[in-house]
Amino acid sequence: MADQQRKAEVSRKTKETDIQITLVIDGSGETNISTGIGFFDHMLDALGRHSQMDLTVKVTGDLHIDGHHTVEDTGIVLGQALSQALGDKMGIMRFASAYVPLDEALSRAVVDFSGRGSLVFRPPLTGMTGELDASLVREFFAAVADNAKCTLHLESLYGDNLHHKVESMFKAVAVALRDAMASNTRMKGLPTTKGAL
Repeated sequence: MADQQRKAEVSRKTKETDIQITLVIDGSGETNISTGIGFFDHMLDALGRHSQMDLTVKVTGDLHIDGHHTVEDTGIVLGQALSQALGDKMGIMRFASAYVPLDEALSRAVVDFSGRGSLVFRPPLTGMTGELDASLVREFFAAVADNAKCTLHLESLYGDNLHHKVESMFKAVAVALRDAMASNTRMKGLPTTKGAL
């Protein structure tokens, strides 16, 4: 895997959104994000920075309606890009978890690149932080997990400030992704007993 550059470029255009995402898994956390939703840009910047992926996200969406299509569809394309960049998943750690605080808020993310897309998300989030409807955070990560073919358990364990809760969740996912996608130099082949992921 050391000789293989893990990167992807994925585009998706519908009547609701036009999205281009480029990522390099083994990057340095450089980001260039533009979704039209300022707080969502901030979260994707944090995701790229703390996962140490180089991440470019360009989105034009039907924000005159609301942010739902923009946020969910970005998750779809990001998940597809992760899946493409990981390829056959040979030599990755596969499992990882992270606890990340932001002031009074604490979140936990646990990821398994199992080949099966699944999200456990709790508790439900409500309210607005900037221009982002916090209920869309679940929709985003559900789309990422489904399209990246990974299992993701994501919890806001506690916190008072909605901004802090959402940001700690994105950062926890970033750190868990970084560690799960890291090279496992001790294991030969796929990280599974089944012979396939």
